[in-house]
Amino acid sequence: MTLLKKATLACAAAVFAAGTTIASAQNQPVKIGFPVFLSGPAVGAFGEPSKNAVNLIVRAMNNGELPAPYNQKGLGGFPIEPKIVDEAGNTATVVTEFKNLVQRDKVDIVVGYVSSAGCLAVAPVAEELEVLTIFYACGASRLFDERDYKYIFRVSSSQTSDAVATARYILSKFPDTTSYSGINQNYSWGQDNWRDFKLAMAALAPKVKMDKELMPKLFAGEFGAEISVLLASGSPIVHSSFFGGDLETFILQASARGLPQKSRLLLTVGEQILARQGKNVPDGTIIGGRGRHGMLASDNPINKWFLDAYVKEFNSVPNFPAYHMLSSMLGLKAAWEKAQAANGGKRPTTDDVIKAFTGLAFETASGPVKMALGKGHQGIEEVAVGTYRYNKATNQPELYDLVTYPAECVNPPANMTSEEWLKKGMPGAKC
Repeated sequence: MTLLKKATLACAAAVFAAGTTIASAQNQPVKIGFPVFLSGPAVGAFGEPSKNAVNLIVRAMNNGELPAPYNQKGLGGFPIEPKIVDEAGNTATVVTEFKNLVQRDKVDIVVGYVSSAGCLAVAPVAEELEVLTIFYACGASRLFDERDYKYIFRVSSSQTSDAVATARYILSKFPDTTSYSGINQNYSWGQDNWRDFKLAMAALAPKVKMDKELMPKLFAGEFGAEISVLLASGSPIVHSSFFGGDLETFILQASARGLPQKSRLLLTVGEQILARQGKNVPDGTIIGGRGRHGMLASDNPINKWFLDAYVKEFNSVPNFPAYHMLSSMLGLKAAWEKAQAANGGKRPTTDDVIKAFTGLAFETASGPVKMALGKGHQGIEEVAVGTYRYNKATNQPELYDLVTYPAECVNPPANMTSEEWLKKGMPGAKC
């Protein structure tokens, strides 16, 4: 073989090798970290449904099994490689595990977090590490009220929409309400929920009196003293944003003491436990579900697919945390594929996806989502509220007297913080 021929063959081999490397880089999976509760008091209501949703949604996306317009495989043809980790622990632990996902496990994107305290701690770290992070469940309005972010998105609406929707519901269904009390967890989620509900009630019905406000510590597990105070108060409405184990325990202890016979319970995120604790939730309880999810969800092809697929695989119905995971993944998929189309079909960069995600509008199993707040990083959506009863004939939980509030009715405009909007009497609300 001549020297020239050997050189030509070597050059061709090098070109082929380079082409293979580029092709395989383009076809590498998208690594996504999913921090959800795998231990602790929030496992039953949040962790297990969220983990189930991740496994179902990722497999269905990779196989191209979702309804249109989400039926392209993976993210624009790139397969998703999930990494599910435990969210449990204090904020220092949560931040450490986030860094491990990014620096050790080399994930491209993070989708997760239930705890508002966890989200508020992780957000500045995600900005520092420049990692696209989608908070799927935490509801703290302070996340975008207090700071702008480049790498942080949240598809689900904040706790402000829950507070406004439930206040409107109470006052429309029970216009003779004279007072209300509240029992909420003593940390950011409970404090912010109670603040927003009080402000919404003051704006809508200034003559209705706020009576008792109780703030037990997070995951206290024992509410005997607080229930005694509520029984003595006789408030016709008792508001609570409890979640996870605290919510389940409070329902059992309050029912045993007869509180639901004296006061109507208003559970702003109560939908999460209906499938697990339906027989124990008192009839007549007012139920919210962080939007229009679970038993409050829309009737559309995406919801039909999700509900049928989830029940078939897990023999249980998905609750609102599972729906939040679905909405977040659909938002990511819509943004990724929009960015990829604009990039000539090539794998988009993080900045490409951020640009496409900002201000995006897309459809979910729970209806339309608009990334309208937080300079296009915070979603708004419809919120549904209903009244609960357990159907003994069918042995199934039911919601009736459902009312759906438009997104623009229960969220502030883009130029105001939630607290400012509520204190001004919710100007511009479109109900």
